[in-house]
Amino acid sequence: MSDVRAEEISEADAGLRLDRWFKRHFPQLTHGRLQKLLRTGQVRVDGKRIKAGFRLEAGQHIRVPPLSADEGEPGQDKAMKVSAADAGAVRSMVLYRDDHVIVLNKPPGLAVQGGTKTARHLDGMLDALRFGSDERPRLVHRLDKDTSGVLLLARNAASAAKLAAAFKSKTARKLYWAAVVGVPHPPEGRINLPLAKISGAKGERMMTGSSEGKAAETLYRVVEHIGKKAAWLVLAPLTGRTHQLRAHCAALGTPILGDGKYGGAAAFFAGDEASGKPHLHARSICIPHPNGGVLEVVAPLPVHMKETWNHLGFSSDDEADKQAADGLKNL
Repeated sequence: MSDVRAEEISEADAGLRLDRWFKRHFPQLTHGRLQKLLRTGQVRVDGKRIKAGFRLEAGQHIRVPPLSADEGEPGQDKAMKVSAADAGAVRSMVLYRDDHVIVLNKPPGLAVQGGTKTARHLDGMLDALRFGSDERPRLVHRLDKDTSGVLLLARNAASAAKLAAAFKSKTARKLYWAAVVGVPHPPEGRINLPLAKISGAKGERMMTGSSEGKAAETLYRVVEHIGKKAAWLVLAPLTGRTHQLRAHCAALGTPILGDGKYGGAAAFFAGDEASGKPHLHARSICIPHPNGGVLEVVAPLPVHMKETWNHLGFSSDDEADKQAADGLKNL
């Protein structure tokens, strides 16, 4: 039997249902057994009784009661079978690697974690990124399935703790590129709109303007625009809510190109196939390195965004992007 433990929720696990968190970290624990532990109050979050569908937030603590030897074996370190094709694919995503961290350029369309209808996901491929290490890499934050770009992994538990602390203390700085339909007015600013999760025909989505919403802030700046048709934005989320950038851009009246979930028909150019995929890319991250110093990594655009940049005539000039990013610091 294992001892009682208190597990802190990482940024990578924020937003997960409690039962899915246990499925990921303690895969041998059956659903029926978990339900019994919940009914008897042996599993709690921040000292409170909760249900299996409870959504977790980073920084919360789960009380994990004594479990049998099989049930208590952590899932994070269990060996997983990865196909040769998936192993090659995930290794081709590596932008940076050292003894402490791995940085990937996640392609659009690949889910970071599994779910009810998601059998293929990045979390299931991480054993291919051991590179001789005894420990399996750990996710320390997430990206939406259709969002591409920089994704940070920790190569050991100590690094994971330090990186998670950097996200929690907001010393990690993430910048995103987006193509949006229309041009925001004013061309730069701070979006401060709380977000609340709702369910509907299109699944879960975030809604602005709800009295039950949680604080959400985003800085934005226009880098270039094509008349009133479209704009290239650089975005800096100051909070990490689900779908935050997508909901905030839609609230500005300039939905992310290709994001029909939040922009509806207004998120597409009529008769233009290039607008069919969401155009949101995690361009860069700057974060204290677990071993000292600062880690800064930039991810190139995915193919569909490169094509759109060329089609719209955006320069994709590094200096223009740098000036826009620097300008966010003054907002």
